[in-house]
Amino acid sequence: MSLFARLMYRALVWKERRRAQLGERPTSEGKLQERAPHLVTGERGEVLAYWYLRQAGYIIVARNRRARSGAGEVDLIGWDGPTLAFVEVKTRTTEDAGPPELAVSRAKQKRIAKAAYDYLRRLKKKPTSYRFDIVSVFWDNEAGLRVRLIKNAFRA
Repeated sequence: MSLFARLMYRALVWKERRRAQLGERPTSEGKLQERAPHLVTGERGEVLAYWYLRQAGYIIVARNRRARSGAGEVDLIGWDGPTLAFVEVKTRTTEDAGPPELAVSRAKQKRIAKAAYDYLRRLKKKPTSYRFDIVSVFWDNEAGLRVRLIKNAFRA
């Protein structure tokens, strides 16, 4: 795991904790407020998940990869040792809808799998193994930031 990845992840966690202490809601910095807040929250969660996985030793090779058919999207694709991991990132700021990972329904899993198989089909050298992971990101003003990696979260 690289020192740079650890430092970046810690800096992002510090920044999010600081925002929570100040009571700030997720917003995009330096961008016009034309985007919906849930999209901004999701984007921030993906950036945090990217650096979390990097500091955990993943080698990220693709982000926001869509299937050519338009059937689905994989948030992050990376190598965890010899295993290719297709990672779905779910971010929440309230627990009203339950934990973030519960938002990955069976239909969503199928769309992720279609995009993953499209990616695998285009690789020249096929991996010996692959899996589907979920990174759950939750912002809580009292408890702070919680990031959880669920390896092999579902089969497709």
